Formats: sequence, C-alpha cells, structure tokens
Amino acid sequence: MIKLKFRHLFVFCIIIVSFYSCQNDDDQTGQEEIEFTDNGISAKFLESDIVVDWMDMFLEIERYCDGMRPNVSARAIAYINLAAYETVAPGMIELASNDGKIPDFTIVNNLGDKQIDWNVALNECYADVMSHFLINGPVNQAADIALLEAVNEDKYTEDLSADVIADSKEWGAYVAAAVITYSQTDTEAEEQALDPQPTSYVPPVAPGNWVFTAEPERALFPYWESARTFVASTEQTTTIPPIPYSNDPNSDYYQQMIGVYLDNNNAKDGDSEQLWIAEFWGDDVTGLTFGPPSRQVSIANQLTTQLDINLQQTLHMYLLLGYSLNDAAVSAWKYKYEHMVQRPSAFIHEFIDDTYTTNLSRLIPWPNPSFPGYPSGHSTFASAAAGIFIDFLGDEINFTDRSHEGRTEFIGEPRAYNSFTEIARENAFSRIPLGVHIEIDCTEGLRLGYEISDLVNTYDLEN
Repeated sequence: MIKLKFRHLFVFCIIIVSFYSCQNDDDQTGQEEIEFTDNGISAKFLESDIVVDWMDMFLEIERYCDGMRPNVSARAIAYINLAAYETVAPGMIELASNDGKIPDFTIVNNLGDKQIDWNVALNECYADVMSHFLINGPVNQAADIALLEAVNEDKYTEDLSADVIADSKEWGAYVAAAVITYSQTDTEAEEQALDPQPTSYVPPVAPGNWVFTAEPERALFPYWESARTFVASTEQTTTIPPIPYSNDPNSDYYQQMIGVYLDNNNAKDGDSEQLWIAEFWGDDVTGLTFGPPSRQVSIANQLTTQLDINLQQTLHMYLLLGYSLNDAAVSAWKYKYEHMVQRPSAFIHEFIDDTYTTNLSRLIPWPNPSFPGYPSGHSTFASAAAGIFIDFLGDEINFTDRSHEGRTEFIGEPRAYNSFTEIARENAFSRIPLGVHIEIDCTEGLRLGYEISDLVNTYDLEN
C-alpha cells in the first residue's frame, strides 16, 4: 500500500505522467496508475490501518458498556461505519454516497475542490461517533478515545499544510454530526437504548412460553422490531414457525431438549472441544468480552489486516456488515417475541433434571440470556456477517480467529477455519453445548441471517 502526503502529490503526479509517457503499450501491461478524485488520492490506494485501530477501540470499550448488547451494539456498528464510509465517499472510485439511498438519509458534499487527507478526516469522525454511540461505558472511555485521536493526529498530519488539516478535520466532524443527527430521528431505538429492559413488558403466559424468573432476566429489547432498518426490513424477511411444544418424551421438541441436556453435560464433564467451542463463541458477558455482533467486527478487523484490504474496500465491507448486523437484530428480535420459545433450562428443570445448570451460568449470575430463544441471536448475527464476508472475499479462507487469545477466564484459544460457512455454523451451534439453545433455534437463526445478508448484498452503491 502507498501513503502520500499532499505536498508531494504534485511532484508525484509529474513522475507518474513522465514514467508512463516513456513506456510503450507492451511495457505498460500490468502497471496500475494511482488515481485521484477532486478532493485527493483515491481510497483504493490507501491502507486501512486507521479503520482497524478505531474499530479495535470500539471493541475494547463496548466490552464494558452496560445495556448495549446485543441490539444497541449492532445499531452502533451500523451508524459508526456509515459515518466512516461517508467521510471517505468523495475519495472513492466507482462507489457513491448513501445520500438518498437509505431511508431519509441526506448528506451534503460541500467540499468543492478542497484537498482532504482521508486519514485525518476519518480520525476526527471516528472520535466523534465513538463518543456518541458507545453508551454506559467505562470511566476511562473519553480519555482512551482522546488519546487515540491525538496519537493518530500526530501520525497522519505530519508534513500536511494547515489548510489541509483544518479542511480534513472539519469534513470529518461534519459527517459525524450529520450521521448522529440522522440516528436521532429513529426515536424508537433511541428510547429503547436508554431502557433496554422495560418494566412495561409482561410476557404472555402459555405452555412452553419463555418467561423470566428474576429481575436480571427481565425481557431485553422486547420492542426492538420497531427500530430502524437500513436495507432488510421486517416486511422483507420471513420466519419459519418452530416445532410445536410438547412434553411427550417421544416428540421432536422433547428430543431436542434431551440433546441440549446431554451436550451441555458432556461438554462440562469432559472439558472437551465442545466446551472450548461453547466458550470460544460465548460473548455473552458484559465486562468479560465484547458482544455477539461486535465479535463479527473483531473477525473483520483480523481479515482486513491479514488480507491487506485497501481503505475503500474495507469501508465498503464494514458499511454492509453494519447494515446486516443492525437489520439482523431487528428481525431476530421481532421473531423472538412473536414465537416466545422457552430456553432449555426451564424445560429441563421441569421434565428432565431439576439440578441442570448451563455452561454459561458459571460466568453470569443467571443461567440464560434475557430473551426468548427462537431464533438464536448468535446464529443470526453469525450468518448475517458470513454472507457479507463471502460476497466480498469468497467463502474459502485460511483464517484463525484470535478474538480471545490469551484469555484465562474461559477457553479462548484461537481456532482455525477454512471457510466463512464453517465459521458461522460453528458459532451458531456452539449455543447447544453452552446449554442455552435447542437445535431449531440455531438452524432458524442461520437461515434468517443469510436471508438478511442476501438482501444487504443487493444494496447498490456503484456510481
């Protein structure tokens, strides 16, 4: 990758033009000439380090944010990456702004012929949107954001003129403010983000229905279906009804509960690979790890570094990843509270073994995530992300996930994969040996997530 400072651009352009004018057509075969937009070098020719640095900061802060996971986190990922994409949109070749393409979103490109350093602009934008969208974070959140902003400013402003620095920072701040203002028009999500477990919600009582047994388990985001979607609305997604509830030992429902009971206990007793898988993909506990949709950001960061993806492609991929995760949360939570499928522990305690404990319960003071089981949120987020990665990078990948490398509180040793399909499937079905989902929850989550990513992958930003 090539990094250029604006005071060198004119000289560099002369060198490029002179070089190519001296070559015949055969000599030019395989050469790639650097391209420029009206406002600076094309983002196709810049590195994506700044994206990874800031999204790593997101992961570190989101880990401690109380009440964000998973839905508010998915929403934050979408808006943060929308802001980042729009900041560099004037520097993109073949890709356009989201202006007028998503519901009610407008942004004015008032740059004229100003020269912008995209890294400086991104640094300003990220600092602003991270401060806004990461809520209920740790006490050092503001200081950590300010420190990264200062370090990057020193790194990226060296040799730039005062005018370029000022114009770049002004543009980044403008885009951040525009996206924050746009997010605030989604009043349903704004209100629910501040009250994730509303006391107004009382789950309907019926055999097999999900219920909470303690205040920490009170319904989480029961009204999230009214939150904004970017591409895949709940009118476009579908749901397959779960298999019928039954306490007959010969029924499919009972047999799936037995399957969880055996897998959970075998993993626990044997300290086997299944426990490793269950804990590796857990991402359930605030303060311990980042949340389930944010896990996909961790994977994206690792892929971007491993594959040396350029700035334009990175921002495009992260934008669609954010849309897919956000829209997955809206549809999954709509169907969760529509079907109201109970968690395995409730059924197992009543009909199989009243001493049963999930493998999650040693990490949290209650046995399950605080919402109905069908479809599985982990599974939906897994395939909603996998579908985006597959579309950008192909399914086959030699990838080792190091998201939890070095952790000692649980089994976080890296795991290696050969495809995104494999990654998503293992993530989804890890919920069974963890003891918190039956098979149908995971199968339906995978189906729904791919349905959403398929819709998002049709979202056209080409010029």
